[in-house]
Amino acid sequence: MNMNLERKEGCKESPIVVASRGEEGVEPAPMQVTPKPTRSPVPGWLARSLGLALIGAEVLWGAGEGGSLLRAEDGVRTAGGTSGISYRNEKNAEKPLSVHIVKVERNRPDLVLTTTLAKGTVLDLSPLSEQMKGQATSNARPVVGINGDFYRTEQEPFAGDPLGFQVMEGELISSPHANHPSFWTDAKGAPHVGVVTNRFQATLPGGVVIPFEINEERLRGTARVYTPRLGASTRSSGEGKELVLERDGTGEWLPIKPCHTYTARIREIRTEPNTKLTPDTLVLSVEGALAAGLEKVHPGETLTLAFPTEPQTLGCETAIGGGPTLLRNGQTPDYKARDERHPRSAFGWNDTHWFFVEVDGRQSNLSIGMKLPELSEYLAKLGVKEAINLDGGGSATLWLYGQVVNSPCYGYERNTANGLVILRKETPRREPD
Repeated sequence: MNMNLERKEGCKESPIVVASRGEEGVEPAPMQVTPKPTRSPVPGWLARSLGLALIGAEVLWGAGEGGSLLRAEDGVRTAGGTSGISYRNEKNAEKPLSVHIVKVERNRPDLVLTTTLAKGTVLDLSPLSEQMKGQATSNARPVVGINGDFYRTEQEPFAGDPLGFQVMEGELISSPHANHPSFWTDAKGAPHVGVVTNRFQATLPGGVVIPFEINEERLRGTARVYTPRLGASTRSSGEGKELVLERDGTGEWLPIKPCHTYTARIREIRTEPNTKLTPDTLVLSVEGALAAGLEKVHPGETLTLAFPTEPQTLGCETAIGGGPTLLRNGQTPDYKARDERHPRSAFGWNDTHWFFVEVDGRQSNLSIGMKLPELSEYLAKLGVKEAINLDGGGSATLWLYGQVVNSPCYGYERNTANGLVILRKETPRREPD
């Protein structure tokens, strides 16, 4: 897995956008704010093509896409109005440290929190900025994004597979991880952070019960359910059986949702691995000794697939894995962490705002990164009540209005598996009477 929050790879040193001033009336974080203009961390061609050059500019709290984001004399053009989104970059030249914070008002019905998935499939990777482009629709567009969960890298089998829980617009993408916390929203849209445990199981004809995970690599002695979100095929190998499943009558079917139960009809039983996936089928893939339980199962019969979790996540629209939990009710939980500084990404909230936070690191001329306990303390002083750590290191990326605003430690965006994004819903235009 790409557990690069613990890795020590060397990174190219890269300049950063300027520091900013704190919002009036808001207690500043315990870091000196130094408004010293420097260059943007993204290539010039990218900044020019996006039309949002944060070069030699001072970015302020309390503004955003629709406010006075930058000083008029900086010559940076933005729209008017109030956006519900604010940004600042805090710097401490002595450590040195550079931290990027985006605050988003939670009560805005036009600002929707959801997750991304690289190229729309589990087994793929792409830069966060590419994932943001894929979020644009006719009535919504991405405005804020941050990289998400740890994942399997290009050098590993099942590259792109997120480590933990993911739900995207209500669709179950990836199983929760038993030892890593997740962020998720409940049926009322309330946010939560903590460990989610799956209790997924298939009940075969005759009553045999097989536990499984969803869209994970099939290992020795395990069972998996694969959805069309995985990719073109199951990517399984070795001995086993794969049951191609279709909808039974008019019962509930795809997409799979957490805490729902489905009845499926067995279309085909295959002994060859790597079964093709289609938009209207699932595959129950069983390896080794577990496959012996399928000897009395035949095409045309039905089975049930249940997707319960603990705690219950029925009605969840958005979830993403990470870890550790950085804050609970404003306090730092007891977690184990190596005494190392790295680039960090974190997501948190209080009663009024979402917080997207990125700490640059591994760049001695700009920012040395943070230890996890330091990040917890920093978030608490920002006013965050609940927070989760996301994948860091070379993956740490914060995107705002079409531009990467932080300084990725490699000097470029790394391919990642998923992310968290704020979409702005567009108000439909009324046709003239």
